[in-house]
Amino acid sequence: MSRVDQAWLRMERPTNLMMITGVMMFETPVTLPGLQKVIHERFMAYPRFRQKVVETATGTFWQEDADFDLDHHVRLSALPGKADKAALERFVSQMASTPLDKSKPLWQFDLIEKYGGGSALVTRIHHCYADGIALVQVLLSMTDAEARPRKREPLSKTWLKEDGRAVRARMGVIDRYMKLGEDLLGKSMDFYRDPTLAGVVAKEGGEIARELALALSLSDDPETVLRGRLGVSKRVAWAPPLPLEEVKAISRAFDATVNDVLMASMAGALRSYMLERGESLDGVSIRATVPVNLRPLEHAKKLGNHFGLVFLDLPVGEHHPVSRLLRVVESMKQLKQSRQAVVVYGLLAALGMAPPMVQNLAFEVFSRKATTVATNVPGPQMPLYLAGAKIAEQMFWVPQTGSIGLGVSILSYNGKVHFGLIADAKLMPDPDAVIRRFIPEFEKLLYIALMDDWGEPAKAGPPRRINP
Repeated sequence: MSRVDQAWLRMERPTNLMMITGVMMFETPVTLPGLQKVIHERFMAYPRFRQKVVETATGTFWQEDADFDLDHHVRLSALPGKADKAALERFVSQMASTPLDKSKPLWQFDLIEKYGGGSALVTRIHHCYADGIALVQVLLSMTDAEARPRKREPLSKTWLKEDGRAVRARMGVIDRYMKLGEDLLGKSMDFYRDPTLAGVVAKEGGEIARELALALSLSDDPETVLRGRLGVSKRVAWAPPLPLEEVKAISRAFDATVNDVLMASMAGALRSYMLERGESLDGVSIRATVPVNLRPLEHAKKLGNHFGLVFLDLPVGEHHPVSRLLRVVESMKQLKQSRQAVVVYGLLAALGMAPPMVQNLAFEVFSRKATTVATNVPGPQMPLYLAGAKIAEQMFWVPQTGSIGLGVSILSYNGKVHFGLIADAKLMPDPDAVIRRFIPEFEKLLYIALMDDWGEPAKAGPPRRINP
């Protein structure tokens, strides 16, 4: 097992399981035999999913499961009562709180045959197999562009798009960051005495050391209702999908990205939730750890974890939605100019080989610097079918680490943007209370973007750039 994959394996705690959990909702029913056929032919085409994790005194390895049984991994489930959205959210919450069986390959599919007028599929895959980008690619490789395709798409088909040159530029310095991470972790007692590592990195010099020092010397995130002692139960919720074109209209008006708009809307929803619970937020910002892909997407089928993390400021203390958006835009611009993502990737690789004491300390230090994990994956902008059924909606949640108890996921698909939340039940037993606030916060930005000079409705045509 690679060092980075091993680091994600060892991050697992009863309070934060290292699983990526997803749900698909279909317009028409999916049968268990039909689903098992697709999984056998396409999902199992990745040999890694026949392998289980074996930990020994000499290291951690992938080993073929001699007793592999597809029936264990693909199960039929049912929802109680009305089998409505609330019941599905409760079921997904239960699955997200339940560890996978470590004696077998660490993944599972639960098919709910009757949901709405169709079916639903809940997926759980351990993070040590691959990162979210790769696993979304895997799940999309199980789909077709039409209900009854004449020819199956090749396994290497890539739905996601990204500038390969930008990814390769990020990859070019990874080896140097990994080497620095190893040098620093070799001085583990210094790390133990001084979590900021200021005294250690001062001796290294150069841009790499400065980036690493900056990442590790960030102050702890403020203590708010979104932080605290974690339990073992999770709660998930998701919002009705938003039209992607409306998100793009806001991004054009404010010279922002789609991701900026969605992060700002999330910050507004969290602000409203926190204020209702008595928080004083003047001037307060919290951080989100945001994954950054570090490989060309055509290599995603090779699985594994190849991403770094950056710390994005979410200005929950800003009362005006436009001010929040512009703060997010500026924060993201600064992060794009830094090499923070590959710094963290290199440190994770080094931590994969570090003693448990150093690993636990490092994971805790990092998790204290953020309040939430936020992931945004651009999916295909066309309808897809799985086992002959059209996918109406889909959502996924990445795990949180250490003491972080909140995760935000954004997935675009077929002209819509899907927003979901996963929260520790002790910290936030009612994630729907945040979800209900997300669309109103988004609509505030949309209303302003469609106004001419913030006063009169804009004339027909795309929104003009607004300079507040």
